[in-house]
Amino acid sequence: MFTRHIQPMRRVLFKLAAMMFACCSLAAASSATLLLEEPYGKLGFFTATGHAAVYLSGVCADSPVVLRHCVPGETGIVLSRYDGVGGYDWVAIPLIPYLYAVDHAEDIPLFADAKMVNLLRDHYRRKYLAEVAPDARNGEAPGGNWYELVGSSYDRAIYGFQIETTSRQDDALIRKYNAGPNRSHFRTVSNNCADFAKDVINFYYPKALRRSVVADAGITTPKQMAKTLVKFNARHPALQFSRIVIPQVPGSLPRSSAVHGVVESFFKSKKYIVPSVVVSPIFAGCVAAVYVGSGAGRFDPARDALVFVAGSDPEKPLAREDRREYQHELKSLMTETAVGATAGKAWEKLQSKAQTSFDDQGRPILEVRVDGRLMQIGVSAGNILTGGAPPQLVRQLLEARLQSELHHGLPNGISESEVARDWKMLQQSVNEDENDTRLTAARSTQRSDSIRGNRP
Repeated sequence: MFTRHIQPMRRVLFKLAAMMFACCSLAAASSATLLLEEPYGKLGFFTATGHAAVYLSGVCADSPVVLRHCVPGETGIVLSRYDGVGGYDWVAIPLIPYLYAVDHAEDIPLFADAKMVNLLRDHYRRKYLAEVAPDARNGEAPGGNWYELVGSSYDRAIYGFQIETTSRQDDALIRKYNAGPNRSHFRTVSNNCADFAKDVINFYYPKALRRSVVADAGITTPKQMAKTLVKFNARHPALQFSRIVIPQVPGSLPRSSAVHGVVESFFKSKKYIVPSVVVSPIFAGCVAAVYVGSGAGRFDPARDALVFVAGSDPEKPLAREDRREYQHELKSLMTETAVGATAGKAWEKLQSKAQTSFDDQGRPILEVRVDGRLMQIGVSAGNILTGGAPPQLVRQLLEARLQSELHHGLPNGISESEVARDWKMLQQSVNEDENDTRLTAARSTQRSDSIRGNRP
C-alpha cells in the first residue's frame, strides 16, 4: 500500500539538479534574491500586486534594524518595507523566521490555522522584535503591520529570483543602511515595498530593475521587478542566476492568489473592467491593448523554479505522474477511515477547538480533550511522532496535510523529499493505529471471556 516507485533516471536527474544548485550557491560568495510574494485576503486595486522583499544570504543582523556580515552557519536575512512597523522604513528578519515564525525548520507546523499562526508570530515578536513591535499597554500584541514581518509562508506562496553578489557589495550595503536614516516614508504609489526592493537590487546592479510606465501606470510593482530582473540576467548570462518557489504552508488559511501588475489587475478584475466596458468601451479597449501589448499575462514566476525546502537544498518539483500516484494512494488509504475524503475538514474542526501551546523544547503543540483526558499533539515534523498522542489523531493530522499538499498546493510547488517524509510518518502512524485497534479488540475479547467465565 505504501510502496513508492519513482523512475530511477528521474531520481538521478533530481539529485543532479540539486547538486548543480548547491554548487552554484557555493561558488558565489553571497547572493541577493528578489522575493515576489502572492497577494492574499480581499483583493483591492493595489493589493492584487502582492509584496516584494529581498533575501540577502551574506548579510545578517544584530537586531532588526542593525546589519552585519554573516558568520559561518548563518543563512542571511530578509530586508523588507512595510507600512506601520514602529516607524521604521526597513526591518531585517532571518530567513526561516521570516517565512515560518520559528527558529528551526523542524519546528514548522505541518498544518496551520489562524490560531496557530497568531501564537507563533506573537511568540517570536516577544522574543526578538520588542524594538520594532513592543507590547501594547495592556501587555497584548500591538496594532500595526508587524505580523507581516514573520510567518509570510502561512499566508502566501513566494517566488524567488536569485542572483550572485560579492562580499564587497555586501559590505557597502551594510555601511549604507546602518549609517542612513531608517524612518518610514512609505507611500503606496511612489515609495512602496517594490520600490524598496528595486533600490536594494539596484544597489548591487545599478539600473537592473525599473518600473513600467505603460503596464503599471508608473507605479513600481513586485511582478515588474521580477520580470526586469529576469531580463537583466538574460543580458548578463555570466552571472549565476536561479529561481525558487516557496510553497504556502498547508492548512486551513485561504490560499493566496496569482500576482498581477496594475493594468493586469484592473483587466482581470470583473468589478473594474465590466463597469468600464459599459461606461467607456474605448477606455476598456485601451486597457486590453496595454495588457496584451505588455505581455503581462505571459510571465510565469514558477517557470524552471526549484522548490525551496526549509533546512535543506532546493529540489526539482514533484513530477505530475508521481503527484497523481500519491493522490490515488492517499484516497485509497482514507477510504478505510471513518472521515474518509473529509480528513482535512475533520482536522480543521478538531484544531479549531484545541488550545495552542509549546512543548518543553519550544515546538508547537495542540492540547485537546480525548475521552475526558487532556492530550498533547505535536504538530511539527520534530515532535509529531514523539508527543505520545493517540496514533489515530496523528494519522488524521498527516492525512489532512497530505490532502492539502497534494490537492491544493502549487502545480510546481511540492518537493519529493517532503512528501516522502510525510508519507513515511503517515505509514508509521497507520501501523501504530492498527496495532492499537488490534490491542483494544483483544482486550475487549478477554473481558468478554472473563465475564462469561465468571457467570454461574
